[in-house]
Amino acid sequence: MKFRSKIDRFFISVIFISLLLISIVYLIPLILIGRPTILNIIVVVSLYAFSAGIIIWTGFFQHYELCEDFLYIKGGPFRSRIFYGDLTRVRATRDISTGYRVLSSRDALEIYYRTGFWGSVKISPRDKELFLSELDKRCSHLFIQSSSQINSK
Repeated sequence: MKFRSKIDRFFISVIFISLLLISIVYLIPLILIGRPTILNIIVVVSLYAFSAGIIIWTGFFQHYELCEDFLYIKGGPFRSRIFYGDLTRVRATRDISTGYRVLSSRDALEIYYRTGFWGSVKISPRDKELFLSELDKRCSHLFIQSSSQINSK
């Protein structure tokens, strides 16, 4: 079962500001050069397109898939496969500034697991209740704690 990431206005603002800042950073050298050559323009535009593409791909093309044996998390070029047996607990969080995160909303879940470098991953499925319900079916030992205390084992 596949879940898309929820996207909120705050996240869209962060992406927009990031794109604006990298636009300025890439344009300043062209302006300071005076008369840039075609090669300079091609290099700068290519680097900008690559940078903007990575930001957009990572920010807006995220999904979380509950497979038979594992949770598959994909956000742009970043992918994680977390086996259900390694999961320990899930909790609701609004802290999106720290740790490993593949999300685009402040209305997020933090999933703790034993095998990860950070020990947890933060995600933001659109339908959080359905996601938690489906995750509980696949991983019955999991302690799920959300703001509304959906399931407490």
